[in-house]
Amino acid sequence: MGHDAATLAALLSGAGFIAPEEETAELLKCAAGDPQLLDSLIARRLTGEPLAWITGSISFCNLEIRVDPGVYVPRWHSEALARGAVVRLPPKGTAVDLCTGSGAIARTLMSRRPAARVVASDIEERAVACAKANGVEAYLGDLFAPFPPTLEGRVDVVVGVVPYVPTPELPLLQRDTFAFESPLAYDGGPDGTEILRRVLADAKRFLCPGGALLLELGGGQDRALRSDLARLGYTDVSVLHDEEGDVRGIEATLG
Repeated sequence: MGHDAATLAALLSGAGFIAPEEETAELLKCAAGDPQLLDSLIARRLTGEPLAWITGSISFCNLEIRVDPGVYVPRWHSEALARGAVVRLPPKGTAVDLCTGSGAIARTLMSRRPAARVVASDIEERAVACAKANGVEAYLGDLFAPFPPTLEGRVDVVVGVVPYVPTPELPLLQRDTFAFESPLAYDGGPDGTEILRRVLADAKRFLCPGGALLLELGGGQDRALRSDLARLGYTDVSVLHDEEGDVRGIEATLG
């Protein structure tokens, strides 16, 4: 197999990868001049295995985040959610990151607000171990369940990329997704809002008055949650969009 950058980029492009030049640079860096290692890395990528699992890390909000095999890979569109959470977190405040995965959002908050306390949770043991390896105070358990009661009513920001893909739409995801990543990271129930609604309700117990809730979601789900948000006492609800104008999340304040 040819090992020059142009040949590798053409190979990846022909296989349907949308950022072949960037991926080529990552693979070459990881192989560090070892042609046999490079061949094995390329072979793994051509199966659809996430690049971050192959190289061991990913860039998120200009931070190098370790991503272990089997752990949900943070997506670029979640960076807007992380930046929004940073804005809402006081310098010495407290934040909760739900379904933390590798701990990318929690790590971003920690780097931008070093005097704040940031805690995270995930139901996957591998994810919690990975987040801890990234320096995050991570707990194993479902959403808010593993957090100490001392946090109740004292949290300034709750943020999360919780599962929000409607169950019927799971087959529409990229063909290689479930060959490697767990459906648990995506399946949000019949309309995708099942876990989102749980977070809305349970966050009330942890957020302080004026605290912020930021959740990633898909198109139309912001409208589906409006009545829940109003009933639970959230105000100043705004919709977060990505660079292409697609709905990516909501931000709300507990009244």
